[in-house]
Amino acid sequence: MTDAAPADHCGAAFLAGGARFRVWSGSADRVWLCLFDDEGEAEVARFEMKPAGVGFRQVFVAGAAPGLRYGLRADGRFDPDNGFWFDPDKLLMDPYALEIDRPYRYRPELGARRGEGGDTARLMPKAVLTGPLPEVAAAPPVFQPGGFVYEVNVRGFTMRHPGVPDHLRGTVAALAHPAVLAHLTMLGVDAVELMPVTAWIDERHLAPLGLRNVWGYNPVTFMALDPRLCPGGVAELRDTVSALRAAGIGVILDLVFNHTGESDVLGPTLSFRGLDNLAYYRHLPGDPVVLANDTGCGNTIATQHPEVHRMILDSLRHFVTKCGVDGFRFDLAPVLGRDHRGFDPAARFFSEIAADPVLGDRVLIAEPWDIGPGGYHLGNFPAPFLEWNDVYRDDVRRFWRGDHGRVPALATRLAGSSDIFDRKGHPGTRSVNFIAAHDGMSLADLVAYEHKHNEANGEDNRDGHDENLSWNNGVEGATDDPDVRAARARDLRALLATLFLSRGTIMLTAGDEFGRTQHGNNNAYAQDNGLAWLDWASRDLALEAHAAALAALRRRVPALRRAGFLTGRPVAEGRPADVEWLDVTGHPLDEAGWNDAENRRFAMVLATDGEGGPRRVALLLNGDPGEAVFMLSPAEGHEWRLIAPDDGGAILTQHAIALAGRTAAVLCETDIETSGPTGD
Repeated sequence: MTDAAPADHCGAAFLAGGARFRVWSGSADRVWLCLFDDEGEAEVARFEMKPAGVGFRQVFVAGAAPGLRYGLRADGRFDPDNGFWFDPDKLLMDPYALEIDRPYRYRPELGARRGEGGDTARLMPKAVLTGPLPEVAAAPPVFQPGGFVYEVNVRGFTMRHPGVPDHLRGTVAALAHPAVLAHLTMLGVDAVELMPVTAWIDERHLAPLGLRNVWGYNPVTFMALDPRLCPGGVAELRDTVSALRAAGIGVILDLVFNHTGESDVLGPTLSFRGLDNLAYYRHLPGDPVVLANDTGCGNTIATQHPEVHRMILDSLRHFVTKCGVDGFRFDLAPVLGRDHRGFDPAARFFSEIAADPVLGDRVLIAEPWDIGPGGYHLGNFPAPFLEWNDVYRDDVRRFWRGDHGRVPALATRLAGSSDIFDRKGHPGTRSVNFIAAHDGMSLADLVAYEHKHNEANGEDNRDGHDENLSWNNGVEGATDDPDVRAARARDLRALLATLFLSRGTIMLTAGDEFGRTQHGNNNAYAQDNGLAWLDWASRDLALEAHAAALAALRRRVPALRRAGFLTGRPVAEGRPADVEWLDVTGHPLDEAGWNDAENRRFAMVLATDGEGGPRRVALLLNGDPGEAVFMLSPAEGHEWRLIAPDDGGAILTQHAIALAGRTAAVLCETDIETSGPTGD
């Protein structure tokens, strides 16, 4: 960390006349700071770091200036059978580095045993000493729970964007370009959630297959930004966050603190393993050889270790104070509350982040599962954590796929998933509702493929989930059949309407608003090519307009963004219930209607108190293949106006709405004399 850091903090810090370098290792015998030439190629000096407290080593380098390239070496016991991996031939990255001079590239020599692979300095990026970084003025998050999160893979989103200049494509800076800002603003995005932008290394099996990781979920250095995505370093991210905030859009960073790219015992030694394998990684109790693998990636970060814990919190503070981000999404978040006994929702990490003066008001989103024992914890994270809700995803998919008896489950999801998030008396939902994400089929592929098609990943289609709760409307994959294409278009509009009218925070993956396809690949992490890059030239503009209209309605009507669970009870004396669940006749769904396994038609009618224009908002869902006529009476002096769809799938005639098969419609109840669909 390059700055006027507290005396006990690790990393690099400028002091009078030079810079101090500090690192932690609880079991190394010796640690050196190695300096390199301006190109980061030749080692020009080596200084032994001296003990400076329990486990800490540090050294002061007089005259050190911004731009200096450096790395670390550590020596001690080499005994992998007992968890010791010290090897001074391995150049190691400073865990607190803020900038590196080149991307990580996997080479087998990086994983060689001591005495076998030679000096790895030529293969390693070098940390770059950066000048003191100004702090961003403290400001509350732009994004608030209940808003619209847009999940973005920086490279995939910008590589083919026609409005982005060639030199910006694939970079964080591209997100600040006016063409990108215009799209985000048109779509009504409240926050972009950036898939990992910190420095990562490709998995070792990819290079022989001619593939590269494009998702970034294989980190090495928690604070340094990957030069492929952010060649301008911290300043580039800070300037982009500022531009997005000026447009009313927050930034949430997707961070990976559950494993690193050092992988299993056959993986490369890049940083943590070479500094103190037993401290930085969890091992099976009583077995220093076997790395705990609660992540499925070969290792698990020892997040409960005091120095690892501090490093994670320091990383979060860095991105808030130096870049101004709104918050964080935590990949495989149960690891943050895990030790050898399992997951603890009262773990120190959660309480400290909530009480932290820098982090306490940030947006926090958990992916609430890992693959360790008892690893599924949806609904178990403490407030204010929001949580990715895969039950929502699956219940929405099952309803629109045509499964039997799904009305009660879908209504529960639309109402905020109180069965999950009201377990401990929480006053409102913490659900992040999504139907598709980066991991899995795209939204368009969900209605075009019954089976995954991951052959391009080089693993004989074995990778990725086998069950996607998807359907193909009669043809697997691309087709010119007009009926199949029309059916898929109706499905996509229905899925989007369902998402945008749901209670809780909503998330859409970039490109799903205009029909992005990965041609059935549900695990495109290794497709740094046209398969994972958005095809802006072929986007479905009508579908995009449909999504934008839904987002605009959600923004204008505060009731659609509230966190409180929908209950069906009156919101106040003499006022209507917060929600009514109606059958096609306009009457409340009775017990028979709720329990009819063949029923796939119902309406959700929300009271709004007139905020934002409409008195009530209705979502009509016809999951049957045949047309349905819904009766929906307006209050006296009011009328129902159709917001979506605008493709002829719904026809409104006074109190009757004819809804084509497998279609969802959104209507607003407004004063008869009010002009415009939502009272504007």
